Amino acid sequence: MSIEVKNAIVNGKTALGIELGSTRIKAVLIGENNEPIASGSHDWENSYVNNVWTYSIEEVWKGIQTSYQAMANDVKQQYGVTLQTIGSIGFSAMMHGYMAFDQSGELLVPFRTWRNNITGQASKALTELFNYHIPQRWSIAHLYQAILNQENHVANISFQTTLAGYVHWKLTGEKVLGVGEASGVFPIDLNTKSYNETMINQFNELVAPNRLPWKLEDILPKVLVAGEQAGVLTEEGAKLLDVSGELKAGIPLCPPEGDAGTGMVATNSVAKRTGNVSAGTSVFAMVVLEKELSKVYPEIDLVTTPTGNLVAMAHSNNCSSDLNAWVGLFGEFSKAMGIDVDMNKLYGTLYNLALKGDPDAGGLLAYGYLSGEHITHFEEGRPLFVRSSDSNFNLPNFMRVHLFTALGAMKLGMDILLKEENVKLDEILGHGGLFKTEGVGQSIMAAALNTPVSVMETAGEGGAWGIALLASYLINKEENETLEQFLSGKIFADQAGKTMSPDPKDVEGFEQFMERYKNGLPIERAAIDYLK
Repeated sequence: MSIEVKNAIVNGKTALGIELGSTRIKAVLIGENNEPIASGSHDWENSYVNNVWTYSIEEVWKGIQTSYQAMANDVKQQYGVTLQTIGSIGFSAMMHGYMAFDQSGELLVPFRTWRNNITGQASKALTELFNYHIPQRWSIAHLYQAILNQENHVANISFQTTLAGYVHWKLTGEKVLGVGEASGVFPIDLNTKSYNETMINQFNELVAPNRLPWKLEDILPKVLVAGEQAGVLTEEGAKLLDVSGELKAGIPLCPPEGDAGTGMVATNSVAKRTGNVSAGTSVFAMVVLEKELSKVYPEIDLVTTPTGNLVAMAHSNNCSSDLNAWVGLFGEFSKAMGIDVDMNKLYGTLYNLALKGDPDAGGLLAYGYLSGEHITHFEEGRPLFVRSSDSNFNLPNFMRVHLFTALGAMKLGMDILLKEENVKLDEILGHGGLFKTEGVGQSIMAAALNTPVSVMETAGEGGAWGIALLASYLINKEENETLEQFLSGKIFADQAGKTMSPDPKDVEGFEQFMERYKNGLPIERAAIDYLK
């Protein structure tokens, strides 16, 4: 046990980040060198109640208290001290969704999460009104849909926020959001780093015939950027966070952020011309832009970094699920042959074979659509593998085509940015399960994006560490030190990472595959129509 770490805990030279993800709530305490020194977590699941994906308020607090307590117990066990003070705290959560409160602070309808696709009418109308892409999961789409549905609660709204904003408000009394989180509530004006005033006025005019007792600007949280003071932990908040009653009030909090922003921080991709790609069950790539896009694209979501720079996001619902199913099938075959094979070895062997395939995967075609895919406009999915009689059908090409197709839909979104909008990208940081087998997912991703791809050793630390770093930045930044400088200079300066540049042959092969992928989409449509 390090005596320095123990002293840092006692003297409050620490920062705490808590992130509420879709399946896990995680608390990470970091020390003076910004590395994790204790953690705790709590698993939870959303419920489908009255056709709405939700989590109850009781579950929110139970999860936060359990993960905080587990982290505090970890501190006690490792360092023999009781956690009573912390240098700074930050909260983040899944972005978007809908939480509306009345004047007495009561939740008016159960929390509607980002997973709900129930705002199609509002999303379409607002996108046309603003000439700005408003996805269904955005908070403003939820609000307008509730107005269109003539829901009774709308007239009683006094405050509307997100999950991270709600938790922060209950602990500090402050109705605020970090700009990255706010950018998934309502479009942001890049000059003012707050909500776009023109669009606020357009919205107010749109709903004027409904004679609501509020204006939009009166019910939305105030927007803050990274490094700005966002209130302190109140006496009531301290008791709510730490049910043991040990934690003292008065601790400063950084602005609450969304999981997109904390992912950017945890991968050091908040500077312009950088990006990060998370590839697992789904895959999404985020690129920090130098300027606004020339037009609206339904395939591209626009959000911001925690400092208010514009970020384009290409998000695909499907990535590795079908690929994993095929690996599982090979596992079953091995067992049937009487060979007991370790799954890590199986993945490693099959993934590495993909690197020996033909650059274009031998003319094979696959779609790993386990669920619908908005980028290619499919409301449901049918995993599909298809080939022509003269294609080069062997195991390396079979594995290669399934790795290629895991990135197919995302690549269509990224092509809009890189080819049509000529967005410049110096490198992209990869994290998630697809990168576990060293060098394979990375080289396929480099080929898909024609950009160097780096994978860092800390990529597994995730968003809770990202929001802890934002809390640390609040209290440890030098005068005029930007978040980019703080991360590059103090956090990632000596982080070991491996960078892989694209191989021109692989880039060309991936492009040939993508032509086949686009031309074959009617096959996927037929599978959905005829395979019930």
